[in-house]
Amino acid sequence: MPNLPIYLDNHATTRVDPRVLEAMLPHFTLTYGNAASVAHRFGWEAAEAVDRGREQVARLIGAEAREIILTSGGTESNNLAIKGVLPGLKSRGNHVVTTAIEHKSVLDPLKRLAREGWELTMVPPAPDGLVSAESIAAALTERTVLVSVMAANNEVGTLNPIAAIGRLCRSRGILFHTDAIQAVGKVPLDVNDDSIDLLSLSAHKIYGPKGAGALYVRRRDPPVRLVPLFDGGGHERGLRSGTVAVPLVVGLGEAATLAVREHAEESARILELRERLHAAISGRVPVLRLNGHPTLRLPGNLNLSFAGVDGEALMMAMRDVAVSSGSACTSANPEPSHVLRAMGVDEPMARASLRFGLGRFTTAEEIEFAADAVARAVTRLRASDAP
Repeated sequence: MPNLPIYLDNHATTRVDPRVLEAMLPHFTLTYGNAASVAHRFGWEAAEAVDRGREQVARLIGAEAREIILTSGGTESNNLAIKGVLPGLKSRGNHVVTTAIEHKSVLDPLKRLAREGWELTMVPPAPDGLVSAESIAAALTERTVLVSVMAANNEVGTLNPIAAIGRLCRSRGILFHTDAIQAVGKVPLDVNDDSIDLLSLSAHKIYGPKGAGALYVRRRDPPVRLVPLFDGGGHERGLRSGTVAVPLVVGLGEAATLAVREHAEESARILELRERLHAAISGRVPVLRLNGHPTLRLPGNLNLSFAGVDGEALMMAMRDVAVSSGSACTSANPEPSHVLRAMGVDEPMARASLRFGLGRFTTAEEIEFAADAVARAVTRLRASDAP
């Protein structure tokens, strides 16, 4: 019997790796200076730690350290990318292209901008959640200045053809932003090879601390110009004022280094566990639907709809297994998943879905326990609803 409860919600957040915590701890009590304090050693040491963290993040995505803007996390990075870049593009056009399955931290800023006069096109996905480069190309106009497409969907795990979309945008002189918060550290990404101009990432999705993230901003070929969301002390080259949280940046950097070193082996192990979980549930639960692309998906993602069962009721029936019914950022919303609905999943099946998120600390023993818990709960709920 594994230790209970079992955590299978690694898309919502991840446990901080002990090695990350170990790297962070001295910066709470020993190297505790303000990185902007340039007159003494405490500040110098803090600044060196921040510079090292920035370099580690850059290495993870094939960028230069000076192209990394440190933020509080994915939501801020997405907002800074979108709201920061569009004012400088007004003279070229007023059209933005995104997809119907983006995270709310992309969709909501864009919808706000649409109310302020920007023209917005939301491209629907295929039934497997994939957004093709061809569908993006069909949405472009002479007035398109920005395309924002997520690298990996946070609910169904589908991986989009980011490199093809990036090349398309580059050939048209259109800036390309990707919300790579779920993909970074789990699948290969390179901002140069993939023709990415702006990329958002977050520490707590890669076994780092909550409250730390970064935005990659291309500095050449072409250079990307941003305006800040708020003003203050001019930190982060004037793009993100506010005292840098040194321990969190150190944690982000250490998490990035571990991902560089271990993600290939780790992804293979997690994929094998995911396939085992899927097979175990499928073998015991009839009338089951896999949501998302069957192969082009995050290694640790499994999104299933259980016909005739309410997803919320199913979660409540499995109190020893932590899963979710969709994005953690929309869990208070009673509406069915906007991702599944955009994929053409009908409302009853969308409400019957669960997202399993496997991660670095998931074990084979936990997978067996979870599969058994799911099967027993579905059988019990279906029996209780039978006439």
